[in-house]
Amino acid sequence: MDSPRKFLIQMAGAPGSGKSTLANLLAKSPIMEAVVVNHDLFRSFFLENDIAFDQAAKLAYRFHWTLAEDLIKQGRNVIIDSTCNYDEIIHSGSQLAHKYGYEWRYIECRVQDINLLDQRLHEREPMRSQRTGVDAPPADYNGPRDTESRRKLFMNWVENPCRPSGDVVLVNSTKTPEECLAYVLKSITHPMSAV
Repeated sequence: MDSPRKFLIQMAGAPGSGKSTLANLLAKSPIMEAVVVNHDLFRSFFLENDIAFDQAAKLAYRFHWTLAEDLIKQGRNVIIDSTCNYDEIIHSGSQLAHKYGYEWRYIECRVQDINLLDQRLHEREPMRSQRTGVDAPPADYNGPRDTESRRKLFMNWVENPCRPSGDVVLVNSTKTPEECLAYVLKSITHPMSAV
């Protein structure tokens, strides 16, 4: 009897693109039965404990990889719910999966409509580390303060995402969460050559 397939899923996409919604649906699906490692939860925790914004982000990344590895050692499927704006994050995820013989999947939620992203950000209940709009970074953010620079940075995330050269599942997350889930489950359960 074959042993069950094990997955490390790495979510990606601009803020408001539906990463967390999809990650939580994936985690509950009978195919995955995964644990979601929520980067914003950790970063918000550090911010609430008086750690500076940049340092909180670094600590949150280190902590989420440590937790992910521990969960993998327990034999659990893992979903990393975070933005993926740096090659280092992609490398860390794929290397961790390879180390333990897990299948690594990079799932990018895509929304090209900046107004829809802005609407979603305004409508959600944000954690301390999260934006409240396209032009409204978290209160603790120490980057550009002018609206034009903030929008330019956000647009760069949408138009020039950091992604691996292959092995990518692109999700049109303007569709319903259920449609997105069905598409992703179909994509990740097939061999990568077929995706």
